[in-house]
Amino acid sequence: MTPFHLAFPVRDLDETRAFYGEVLGCAIGRSSATWVDFDLYGHQMSAHLRPQMTDAARDGKVDGVAVPIPHFGAVLLMDEWERLAARLEARSDIDWLERPMVRFKGEPGEQATLFIRDPSGNALEFKGFRSLEQVFAH
Repeated sequence: MTPFHLAFPVRDLDETRAFYGEVLGCAIGRSSATWVDFDLYGHQMSAHLRPQMTDAARDGKVDGVAVPIPHFGAVLLMDEWERLAARLEARSDIDWLERPMVRFKGEPGEQATLFIRDPSGNALEFKGFRSLEQVFAH
């Protein structure tokens, strides 16, 4: 797998380091006074300071559920997704948009999903699949 890179805006680097490092368990990479890199399941995520940013709107729809656009996250195997979901559910400080659920049940591409917001209001989705071959199934 080749990792992807995503640069995204955040309002505060210290709260971003705490959320991605402590809550999500991302390794922290290089940084400066205006950005910090994280390893999100092998992908390079670069948080860039933008104090005037706004939250993503919930104007998308998937399987009848309103979802925020834009959003980003990771596709995980089910065991890893279940560990992440349990870790997040055990915390009282998570800004939930959609609690863990199964989407497309019994259909090709069946997946577990959850949506949260980081402290800057960025929407993140984490998907879990029993097999990665199901990611693009139709």
